[in-house]
Amino acid sequence: MTTGEHPVTGPWETLDVTVDGPVATVELNRPDRLNALSPLMQQELHQVWLAYDADPQLRVAVVTGAGDRAFCSGADVSTVADTSRNRTSDYDRENNFTPVQAGIRKPTICAVNGVCAGAGLHFVSDCDFAIAADSATFLDPHVNVGQVSALEPIGLSRTVPLGHLMRMVLVGKGERITAERAEAIGLVTEVVPAADLRKRAAELAAMVAEGSPEAIAISRQAVLESLSLPHHEALRRGFVLLRAHADHHPDAQEGPRAFAERRPPRWQV
Repeated sequence: MTTGEHPVTGPWETLDVTVDGPVATVELNRPDRLNALSPLMQQELHQVWLAYDADPQLRVAVVTGAGDRAFCSGADVSTVADTSRNRTSDYDRENNFTPVQAGIRKPTICAVNGVCAGAGLHFVSDCDFAIAADSATFLDPHVNVGQVSALEPIGLSRTVPLGHLMRMVLVGKGERITAERAEAIGLVTEVVPAADLRKRAAELAAMVAEGSPEAIAISRQAVLESLSLPHHEALRRGFVLLRAHADHHPDAQEGPRAFAERRPPRWQV
């Protein structure tokens, strides 16, 4: 792995970002605070996503946590209770630390290595898909510390059945979901032994990186845009995106040509 060769690698105070070929690994790095989200971490994450999106050599990012105890224990409670902070009700200003919030076009994978609580669920919701170590657990304790749980469950409502989601929100810290149950209800797509988590995330990232970067970006756009459109309108919009790529982007011709010639494709970057 390499560091210091890309803007995405920092240096950062709250993150450890490494690059291995086309894959960036973004590690939440406050293990003494169970990788809790601080205002500085949120700012640094926003900068990382923008740098990742702007680097044509990077094709996929993995998000995980430092240590073996926690992926992310949520927002740093000491900062949540700080009324002196200049907070607003502007969603776009206050929430830009996840890939979706930052508006990036590239894929991301969440690798949950331990406790994932509260605001940590943003990454499970906002990455393209998530995997988990068999030791991972998930909970939403917002209501137990007098906070409203809104953004994380709204994001997760697209993948998790409503009853399971509402139970998680309302029972709060009393509802600790195991990795196996998280897979069963759609929080994560795969559970692996803790010792194999990073290896498996790297394998999945490598597979994603093999695809056409532009085809992946437009595929993500088509799916994500469809969530806010009526079904038929979403299909019509998806077809417009599909045809524009097929008719005008060189990757649409390079892919079939490489397949016929039995060679790796040379994607435009």
